[in-house]
Amino acid sequence: MIIIKTQKEIEILREGGKHLAIVLYKLKEKVAPGISTKDLDDYAFKLIKEMGDEPAFLNYRPVGARTPFPASLCVSVNDEVVHGIPNKNKILKEGDIVSLDLGLIHKGMFSDMALTVPVGKISEANQRLLEVTEKALRVGIDAAQGGNTTGDIGYAIEKFVRSQKDNKYGIVEVLAGHGVGKAIHEDPFVPNFGKKGKGDKLVPGMVIAIEPMINMGTKNVTIDDDDDWTFRTADRKNSAHFEHSILINEGEAEILTRL
Repeated sequence: MIIIKTQKEIEILREGGKHLAIVLYKLKEKVAPGISTKDLDDYAFKLIKEMGDEPAFLNYRPVGARTPFPASLCVSVNDEVVHGIPNKNKILKEGDIVSLDLGLIHKGMFSDMALTVPVGKISEANQRLLEVTEKALRVGIDAAQGGNTTGDIGYAIEKFVRSQKDNKYGIVEVLAGHGVGKAIHEDPFVPNFGKKGKGDKLVPGMVIAIEPMINMGTKNVTIDDDDDWTFRTADRKNSAHFEHSILINEGEAEILTRL
């Protein structure tokens, strides 16, 4: 069921979204060769608590999961698409790219955001992947207007990615954006591909997370057997991920997870 947020709930989500953006941009500044993914998770937890909020992912257990997620921050490196589990032995090195995906609970309301950032100097191919994925998010947000549909969002993202002259990118299809607000995952399902006019209608007051996940090669992914959480590209080529929580309006959507 799609939940339309009240004005009071939207105000809380604006506050929480700003808190989340502050935390993620501070985490981005922390990313450097030699730091462990567990260090980043610990820092995220500390920052969230200092703001009086709670991490949304810690101990989250969706239907079908064998175990709850054991961290506050999803840290996915290189070929890891999403849901990478922080580890003190996983040390970032020069040339890596790392997705920082974080959820936050502010006054009982949930926000969700992700960035993919370079570790030191990265290759031109990796930089291009980051640029295409971040732009795909912007294109998706532009399509997210009242009266349009989730299919319009997916169509816009897919059309943009396919239009690139160096089109060699795979758009992950088994993972997608989603409603957010009263829970970390709500209806509707917001895929990063689709057809105009298809899917759920976008109505003012809806809050959704749009999150393109773009791979350097195949769209196909696998999930690690040892943790049942980490998604990787099937061909082990790199992947990038960007996400914002947004409020649907009659016209241009409002980005809630921004400074």
